[in-house]
Amino acid sequence: MTGVTNGSPHLIDLHFEATPGVIASYVFDTGDGLAVVDTGPTSTLPALEAGLNGLGASLDDVRHVLLTHIHFDHAGAAGTVLARVPAARAYVHGRGAPHLASPERLYASATQIYGDHMERLWGEMRPIAPERVTPLAGGETLRLGSRDVDVLYTPGHAVHHVSYRVGDDVFVGDVAGVRLSAAQTTRAPTPPPDIDLEAWRDSIQTLRSLDVARLHLAHFGSYAADDLHWTGLLDTMTADADRVRAGLEAGQDYETISAAFTTQLMAELEAQGPELPARYAFACPPWMSVQGLMRYWQRRAARPAVGVS
Repeated sequence: MTGVTNGSPHLIDLHFEATPGVIASYVFDTGDGLAVVDTGPTSTLPALEAGLNGLGASLDDVRHVLLTHIHFDHAGAAGTVLARVPAARAYVHGRGAPHLASPERLYASATQIYGDHMERLWGEMRPIAPERVTPLAGGETLRLGSRDVDVLYTPGHAVHHVSYRVGDDVFVGDVAGVRLSAAQTTRAPTPPPDIDLEAWRDSIQTLRSLDVARLHLAHFGSYAADDLHWTGLLDTMTADADRVRAGLEAGQDYETISAAFTTQLMAELEAQGPELPARYAFACPPWMSVQGLMRYWQRRAARPAVGVS
């Protein structure tokens, strides 16, 4: 494992849909085998293996699979990895753990969205025996080999989302947004079913207050943990949510809201880099973000009014 023993995390590009710069896994040495943060889907497992090989390692060296959450693009291959590496263990928020043991409902739900494209996009999601999963709540410090890994509960994108701090590095999954280049303003991925913007803003505050140097995003890359990143994310999150709310208040249907949202988003991305719209469509399909935000606003509107004295 000569390429991974310096302690620094390494990005592995999973080349989702044969496209670079869309989904990343991260790997670092613990002194007790390798830790992989987010395996990606089973469809990209060959790219994960190739990336490990390029670091002078292999899948057999993996001992710790740290999952930020259980969406297919982050955790789809976790069961396959553990089946192939009997010494490996998975870590995930407690609300996600049952879905790793029995992924049938998760798979069926995703199939309603992706239909016949499920296998091509994601591949299978194999179950993991519960005794090989460590459920997390946030607030723990995992001692993995010689490394301390602090677990932070960071909901908003998903109710079962956690982030992992290792020294000056924090692995943030989706809660720190989608940023495909340094020039792109960070944006919030807001797919259904459980987007919660209030919880998300609290999670941003939690992460923003950390004394760390680098943020490692699944979509895509490593960036300085600075105000530029967080301010951009908060601004675009609010703007995107307000666009969807305005469409709903105007009585527009999903197709109308989604078309306008996509046009505006792609124009903004194009202005920041001509290659960004095509990559962003793979990393965070705009129509899914609209679905999540519509669900968020509809659930907000359905809440009972609270009286004021």
